[in-house]
Amino acid sequence: MRLIVARCEVRYSGRLNAVLPEALRLLMLKTDGSVMVHADTGGYKPQNWMTPPAVIEEIGSPPTRIVVRKVKDDDRLEIAIAEVVSDVTHELGPLAHAAALEKDGVEADLQEQLAAAPGWCGEGFRLVRREWPTDIGPVDLMCRDARDGWVAVEIKRVATIDAVEQLTRYLERIRLDPEKGGCTGVLAAERIKPQARVLAESRGLRCVEVDLAVLRGEREPELTLFAA
Repeated sequence: MRLIVARCEVRYSGRLNAVLPEALRLLMLKTDGSVMVHADTGGYKPQNWMTPPAVIEEIGSPPTRIVVRKVKDDDRLEIAIAEVVSDVTHELGPLAHAAALEKDGVEADLQEQLAAAPGWCGEGFRLVRREWPTDIGPVDLMCRDARDGWVAVEIKRVATIDAVEQLTRYLERIRLDPEKGGCTGVLAAERIKPQARVLAESRGLRCVEVDLAVLRGEREPELTLFAA
């Protein structure tokens, strides 16, 4: 990976035209052909970028201009460099390419724990299958409830309105099978946003908030006291 800190002007042409006036910026050139232009503001998002496959042409040494062109279309990124402050290349090595990002507490962890103990999603639930296939994608868990009814469970780390829409679409497809015409839905998540809960309940979907640490047995569930 090559990192260039330079005072530069950046012009993009293609689907639209855009100009970044001359300023001090970080240019990131990756071995896969990605080029990103970063400022010291704006968080993790680059101000402009080009995705691979792309051709990178350098003019001058040290470079006074870098031209990046997409291989299959007319997108073009031109970086006019007035001053190079730093130009370093780092060899990240094969392990950096092979190592996958490991996250703790993602949806896969929740799905695994809830598949092993589906009763957290509803009393008397028993698992029929994980990743139940539909023609628009798999439902995380397909269960039967205490009355032997079908229940589709969609699992999210944080459930939003999009999650409600996703579960709704799955149910529409599942219910095309006459045997599963009465299939109900459960949205299970560590946190369910208020707007998502309102929409889900308006559509007859149950919402269940689960604590991954409790599911793993790392913490005791909180006791709820009920007034007489």
